Amino acid sequence: MTYAQKNTARPKAVGFWLLAMALLVFAMVIVGGATRLTESGLSIVEWKPITGALPPLSVEDWQEEFSAYQQSPEYKKVNWGMSLEEFKTIFWWEWAHRLLGRLIGFAFLIPFLWFLAKKAIPQGFGPRIGVLFVLGGAQGALGWWMVASGLVSEPAVSHYRLAAHLGLALLIFCLLFWTALDLLKLPRAASSPNLRRWGWVFLAVLAVQIVFGAFVAGLDAGLAYNTWPLMDGRLVPGALFESHDVLHDTLTVQFIHRHLAELVALLALVWAVLVWRAGWSRVLTLGLVTVVGLQFALGVATLLAFVPVGLGTMHQGGAVVLLAFTLALMHDLKGGGRIHAH
Repeated sequence: MTYAQKNTARPKAVGFWLLAMALLVFAMVIVGGATRLTESGLSIVEWKPITGALPPLSVEDWQEEFSAYQQSPEYKKVNWGMSLEEFKTIFWWEWAHRLLGRLIGFAFLIPFLWFLAKKAIPQGFGPRIGVLFVLGGAQGALGWWMVASGLVSEPAVSHYRLAAHLGLALLIFCLLFWTALDLLKLPRAASSPNLRRWGWVFLAVLAVQIVFGAFVAGLDAGLAYNTWPLMDGRLVPGALFESHDVLHDTLTVQFIHRHLAELVALLALVWAVLVWRAGWSRVLTLGLVTVVGLQFALGVATLLAFVPVGLGTMHQGGAVVLLAFTLALMHDLKGGGRIHAH
């Protein structure tokens, strides 16, 4: 690294910018959840990355957009007879979701280029941040690939593609958040390897749980078996795993999601006790346990209420908050020091 780079590196500024980007991705996940729960995700039947930034501006524009929607499977099989005013409601949700994605792209690219020009990015972080930008572009394409699955014959997106779309969004969030913490972290010694291994185990199980949450959403499995703790009147339903394709079976997918939630809660408690007894990160540990408890209760409430938009969106957002606490605790246990400009 040159002398000029050493004097112009601004790790704190770059770190806070990446934290802001993580918050925007969090907002994107919230809006995406609301778009799905309001059944608005198939309202725009074309992908126009550039021209689609503007909404319909005239009566003729609205009619053209509505006519395109009327050719879709969702209109023909679900929303036949929908009025233009009703269409506008679902259109605005999907348009806002796509607009936010575009704004995130600009909010990332412009500061990134500015930091590069000013040589403000610390050594080694430029490629990491560049990869994040590429992943953001891939997320836009993946979103359209997901939507396209519901525009062919059946008015429902593939739950596999939905899981991939959500999963990549959360991966981007995690990488943004972790990189920001790398840039902002105060010097601290590392904890024991055992505590860090527990963190990776917890994160892996949490990731699987989030994937099954996306499967539940994609299959509308939350609208069935709306009792707790029993399913179909039993702790273990009789028809469990009877399907030849268990990942398409509403009963099995919801059963797995329910009981993975219990495993997540148990692992969080064990990890928290170990960290607490070691005298580490007590604020983050309390936060983790609190968020896990709230997320579990929110999941049950969402199920019992037949997945209303508000609770369902909060439950999806709660998964992101839980990821943030998990990563913050893991990062704190990792130790290390802040990158300093010289």
